[in-house]
Amino acid sequence: MHPAFVEEFKSVDAVIASDVRTAGVDAFALSLLKVERQARRFVTFLVFQYPCFDRPDVPILRGALAASRSVYFEGFLRGFDAVYPTPIEAFIGAQYGHLRARLGEAEGHRNKLFHGQLTEESLSRAQLLEFVADMRRWCELLCDAGEREFGYAGFGSSSFTKSPNLTMSASFLCNMQSLADYEAFISQVLRRPKGQQAQ
Repeated sequence: MHPAFVEEFKSVDAVIASDVRTAGVDAFALSLLKVERQARRFVTFLVFQYPCFDRPDVPILRGALAASRSVYFEGFLRGFDAVYPTPIEAFIGAQYGHLRARLGEAEGHRNKLFHGQLTEESLSRAQLLEFVADMRRWCELLCDAGEREFGYAGFGSSSFTKSPNLTMSASFLCNMQSLADYEAFISQVLRRPKGQQAQ
């Protein structure tokens, strides 16, 4: 188990271990946030490997993504697959179908909870913690695969870090040579099309 993964989920463990009445919902929401953040960080790590970007560009790259509305989890998965020759599904392995479906369910429940709506299933604490376990497993598998594949786990160090493999981007599936290319990538790949619902 990667140390960065263990450290990242300490906050979730602390919430679960607490005697707070809302611990199940809190751990659920926090875990989903970590799933989404890891996906975003993988994409920004990959983008930062293009030779056209370096440390002075970090604020601009952050700003370009922050300025873009309608970029969600599924967009980051699309972005990863649009750049890296090994898809996210291969990183997750045999559990991909089950875990991806569970993440989709979790997003739906989270959206209702955040809007003050009860889920149709009126999820119990035990059910919420089952979602937490699946989200944790997704992050752990990605963490381990990312570390093996290109030395970045999605947690811990900044995503705006250059890989020791300075030619890594030569194998990428798309080409980026400027900020304008990155902005187009955000618009065309990461952004959710108007009217499209979460998957």
